[in-house]
Amino acid sequence: MEDQTAESWLWLAEELALQLSRALESMSGESAPIAHAPYTLGADEIDPAKSNWLWQEQTFSLGPEARIWIAAKQASWEEIGGRVLRAAGVEENDADSIRSTYLEILSQALSSVASAASARARLEVACVETRSAAPPGLDAGSACTFDLQPPGQACRLVAVFSPSIANLGAAPPPAAKESPGAAKPATAPDTNTSAIDLLLDVELPVSISFGRAQLPLKDVIKLTTGSIVELNRTLSEPVEVIVNNCVIARGEVVVIEGNYGIRIKQVISRQERLRTLY
Repeated sequence: MEDQTAESWLWLAEELALQLSRALESMSGESAPIAHAPYTLGADEIDPAKSNWLWQEQTFSLGPEARIWIAAKQASWEEIGGRVLRAAGVEENDADSIRSTYLEILSQALSSVASAASARARLEVACVETRSAAPPGLDAGSACTFDLQPPGQACRLVAVFSPSIANLGAAPPPAAKESPGAAKPATAPDTNTSAIDLLLDVELPVSISFGRAQLPLKDVIKLTTGSIVELNRTLSEPVEVIVNNCVIARGEVVVIEGNYGIRIKQVISRQERLRTLY
């Protein structure tokens, strides 16, 4: 049992580190290696009156006790959220924008962890409820640190896994062996369909490109507030819809209840998608 628990812990910690790294890299465009290690929580770290940590609790579809808590000190979540916003060209940010960006990274990573756990445990696992809350006690589950390496300021996150969610990391159940005289079922499950159903829950980054420009370094250095950069696309040309660094469609900009949106006008062919990889 101890060996199984250790394997469960190792798999879940490695998967969360991987998905945090991928989410941050996809949103910032920078490599984001993350190292993880076991951690022992202190009482002050989960006490709202004493801790300055930002705690986020994620509940999963396995039941109310299947939870992961993730926390970071203010300096860490501000650095992570600010790094993504700076990569998007947004230099002046308020605390709410930085916080919501950081929480979006957590949401993407946890959703991907749920998808990976579904495939490993051979049952459906989904994120169902998110709220700002710390673990109810020091025995709420197993804790682990996740250290984000430079570039930029070093950041640390702490995650706590409840026992029921940590058990998903156990080795997948072995396939049942048929006895020589066993009757076969009338219909076999469609494993390809099941695999596709799991992939349909994977979240991909979608971005819109209004155009691109190439500037000499001397002109880039001169850019200031109010500078205008001319793009390689006219007003009448459609914008590009990019998924996972590949242009998949083109459309026109619309406004929906005060927010920008895109009306798809053309879905491009597979051959053209290969030529438009960013």
